[in-house]
Amino acid sequence: MGDGPVDPRRRVPRTDALLADPRLAAATATLGRDRVKAVVAQAQERARRGEIDPEAVRDAAVAALPPAGPRPVLNATGVVLHTNLGRAPLSPEAVAAVVAASGSTDVELDLSTGRRARRGRDALDALAAAVPDAEAVHVVNNGAAALVLAATALAAGREIVVSRGELVEIGDGFRLPDLLESTGARLREVGTTNRTTLADYAAAIGPQTGFVLKVHPSNFQITGFTSAAGVRQLATLGVPVVADIGSGLLRADPLLPDEPDATTTLRDGATLVTASGDKLLGGPQAGLLLGAADLVDRLRRHPLARAVRVDKLTLAALAATLHHPDTPTRAALHADPGVLRQRVERLRDRLGVDGRKAEVVPAVAVVGGGGAPGVELDSWALSLPERYATPLRTGEQPVLGRVVRGRLLLDLRCVPADADEAVRAAVLRVADGDD
Repeated sequence: MGDGPVDPRRRVPRTDALLADPRLAAATATLGRDRVKAVVAQAQERARRGEIDPEAVRDAAVAALPPAGPRPVLNATGVVLHTNLGRAPLSPEAVAAVVAASGSTDVELDLSTGRRARRGRDALDALAAAVPDAEAVHVVNNGAAALVLAATALAAGREIVVSRGELVEIGDGFRLPDLLESTGARLREVGTTNRTTLADYAAAIGPQTGFVLKVHPSNFQITGFTSAAGVRQLATLGVPVVADIGSGLLRADPLLPDEPDATTTLRDGATLVTASGDKLLGGPQAGLLLGAADLVDRLRRHPLARAVRVDKLTLAALAATLHHPDTPTRAALHADPGVLRQRVERLRDRLGVDGRKAEVVPAVAVVGGGGAPGVELDSWALSLPERYATPLRTGEQPVLGRVVRGRLLLDLRCVPADADEAVRAAVLRVADGDD
């Protein structure tokens, strides 16, 4: 008898041969052998079912490899603090500090004495130095945790007096009233959505008042027939005033005249200020607490403080951010529109040399991240066909722009200048595939 046809399943490469492929071997170093082996097994099974040729198993396995972790993205949206992109990018100094702190570190040890020391003292000292008007400071793992710790320690079983116009939703369906009530505090709502006076607060204060809460509505605006009592007025009521300024601005910035800052808020009489570290401060995700020494010490010693404790990597990044405040966030906010236009025009011209047409158009950037609503930043963008949006977003180097009236706009405000070439290369890859 002659030899019959060879079963295609016999031509499926063996697992050990596939794992020896340089591409899959390299992936094993980052993803782990078990994860890569599972991807290989799926590709082999596809070949056995006849979905792909046995010769294509290697490439199919490589294509199916999961990412090793979050992928770096070039933010060309014109949104400086993009929540979906992780808000503030860390400065080079903060990144170096995180790497240095990734091993064993003296986060809670005095090397000179060999004894236990105050945890994160470098970051805390730097924060205190940045806001001298704060008698004491503390850091927790995010802004919401800072407010929850304050509410739990100061108002559990008591009342928090707050304006109805400041009971905001902070994102992803989380609402401030629910957050505060989860601590065991009761909300005493005063005023109306658009108008709350000092008299409204005064009428609500009584023996059960834990504190008056002032919340900056950092992700929306109410205009028209409005009024609100400021911190300076509330400080005359004779009870603690907790001010949640939200975006983490430590000192006033002329670019953001309506954005509250920690220094001014404390000078106006706030007992405690809470804020985020990964917004206008330009640092890692963290919750900042600044204010009266006795109050901050109560928060620091409360049992909940342990549950919201910040880790060593965040402390290292925060300290570096405070020591080196010229962050990527600050650079993006204060970028010169004229310089941005030159960069975009240079990018357009280089694409033109490559035979690819693009336009330079004026654009409007925003702060984002729940900060400075209504503030518009003059900017410039590269205008491309809308169909480029998805392949640029999903490419080897993801570039995220925004689609406006049928065109994809790439705003370079938040793109580091040394990444302009990466943007050009990404656009060329998409354009070449579009032919």
